Amino acid sequence: MRQYLKYIIPILIPAIILLLPLSAFPFEGMTLVQQRVIAIFLLAALCWVFEPIPIYATSVVIIVLELLLVSNKGLYLFRAGEGSAQFGKLLSYNEIMATFASPIIMLFLGGFFLAMAATKYRLDVNLARVLLKPFGQDPKFVMLGLMLITAIFSMFMSNTATTAMMLSILTPVIAVFGPKDPGRVAFALCIPVAANIGGIGTPIGTPPNAIALKYLVGDNLITFGEWMMFGVPFVVIMMALAWLLISRLFPAEMPKIELSIKGKFLKTPKAIVVYVTFGLTILLWLMGSAHGMNSYTVALIPVAIFSITGIINKEDLKKISWDVLWLVSGGIALGLALDKTGLAALVVQSIPFDLFSPLVVLFGAAFLCLAMANFMSHTATANLLMPIMAALGTSMASLNELGGEVTLILVVTFAASLGMSLPISTPPNALAHATGNVQSNQMAKVGVVLGVVGVLLSFIMVWVLHAVGHIG
Repeated sequence: MRQYLKYIIPILIPAIILLLPLSAFPFEGMTLVQQRVIAIFLLAALCWVFEPIPIYATSVVIIVLELLLVSNKGLYLFRAGEGSAQFGKLLSYNEIMATFASPIIMLFLGGFFLAMAATKYRLDVNLARVLLKPFGQDPKFVMLGLMLITAIFSMFMSNTATTAMMLSILTPVIAVFGPKDPGRVAFALCIPVAANIGGIGTPIGTPPNAIALKYLVGDNLITFGEWMMFGVPFVVIMMALAWLLISRLFPAEMPKIELSIKGKFLKTPKAIVVYVTFGLTILLWLMGSAHGMNSYTVALIPVAIFSITGIINKEDLKKISWDVLWLVSGGIALGLALDKTGLAALVVQSIPFDLFSPLVVLFGAAFLCLAMANFMSHTATANLLMPIMAALGTSMASLNELGGEVTLILVVTFAASLGMSLPISTPPNALAHATGNVQSNQMAKVGVVLGVVGVLLSFIMVWVLHAVGHIG
């Protein structure tokens, strides 16, 4: 029976919600449309937690259900009573479908093209080879070099792809350590930790960052360069702490090791186009205020160049992580429904947050996100929490003394990426655990400490930058 519960619960609970009378809900003035959105939200949450279907499929289901149940082009049956105060406001079908081609999706698509081209023309491996040279043969410093390179790659590539590449480079090195040498643990663990932390550094580093950007608009707008202004220092500090912690907990017994990464930079015309385009795109992202293009527009430049030159062909297109793009689009659609129907604002207004200290609210939200991110997809966690956090940040005046909506959204976003205490927390963790060199309890020791410290550090950094007027 237990094996069927993961299929029954995600269907049963939303179905019950749909059958309840509006008077059964503790929200005054709730509409039928909002009731349906609650059911869709719970379906998404339960499917993302229990995973009866792939998590990207849940996102597609969200969009289809919104089109059927709460859009102005849905089934006639679900539009009966439209226009009455009790019915509520239907969403435009155009807005729901547009989530598949949101600027956030285009930003990620550009990042995927850059990462695929870099891998195809061995830019990533060759950069790793060059950048590791200055770190010598002392295990501690070689590990530091590996972590820094992994973090840099994770800022522009998938954390999972970066981890897989770096672990493959490390496989022969880890084999050199004795079976009980703590260095095996340190080297295998440092890669996923660096990948998870490094992804925080740029808006395209990890999906939760892109989801946060959806809510950082208008007066709260943060550009690619501004994100890196606080994201990169945060990554640097957290990397230093992670390195010290891993070195202290798992000190290598071998006096020196030698990394042997073979290869050289390609000098073909297409390889040179990749190098130039990669550098130019990053430069344009960093100089957004100088040329007037936003990061979404810039992201499509490598897509166009690599398509025209054949650097990325139709076979390569099949390898793009379309599941990630669908997952993010489903989250955007869920946020759209929560926002446009007024449900997020209604839920936030019905809870007396003003009775609590803004610090309690801020850290409560961040640590809730951190806890959830350890047990479910980081992207799914951000998808579920971000619309509610945006509504809370707008409505809670006392949060303004701590930086308001910007601080709340950014601290919660960072918390989503810091959930890395378990092998199931994130794909990089799962890859490292699969090597057989890292145990769950060893991962938890490092993950819990870095998660808690990271949340506290993110608040301090974002609040200081807001106080001096650099963001928000």
